[in-house]
Amino acid sequence: MTDLLDAISHRCSRRKYKPKALEVSAAETLQDLITEYCGKENLKIRLITANGDAFNGFRKSYGMFSGVCNYIALIGNKTDIIGLEKLGYYGELLVLNATMLGLGTCWVGGTFDRGACPVDLDADESVVCAITVGYVEQEMSVKEKLIRWGAHRKSKTEEQMYISDSQIPDWFKSAVAAVSMAPSAINRQPVTFSYIDGTVTASVNNIVGDGYAFDLGIAKLHFELGAGGG
Repeated sequence: MTDLLDAISHRCSRRKYKPKALEVSAAETLQDLITEYCGKENLKIRLITANGDAFNGFRKSYGMFSGVCNYIALIGNKTDIIGLEKLGYYGELLVLNATMLGLGTCWVGGTFDRGACPVDLDADESVVCAITVGYVEQEMSVKEKLIRWGAHRKSKTEEQMYISDSQIPDWFKSAVAAVSMAPSAINRQPVTFSYIDGTVTASVNNIVGDGYAFDLGIAKLHFELGAGGG
């Protein structure tokens, strides 16, 4: 992989990890990015390494994950919609950078124990989402393949992801193609892009719904990368 756009086509959700801590160089790269993003947008993101307490045991991960000992905790206020959208955008930037490092990742909204995350929280904050990150086998496990098949069997076509009042330009087509590969909660792909009077907008029907702001931020990043900027 040579860039973030290339990483989009290589990224896929992984749920079975080798139980080992991140190598120092990988951890430092991710931490440097986290520091940059948090400083730029006033976000609260923490890299947790060599600690899988939030995912250990069937009751915590519902059997969906194994071997997790590194993850990224995304911290915010559930009522701060703009903040959640930014966490989605920059969280996905971390996912794509981790993919370029040869690491497996997965967005996790509910199947982990938030109380077991070793992070300091203000009174109005919670760990609103997590991203598992670590070393994986090149070949997916049978369970991973089944989960992936179940999630993607009803994926939208690219044509179902946008509306327009005229023929769309090539850069818009490329952008939507990148969005079609973006992760979203239960693969619902809720973001619709529009190309009306030469102007692009992105929207979801229920921005205050569980995870929709994250989905919007993720999709907007993929659109931007696919379009070559913006």
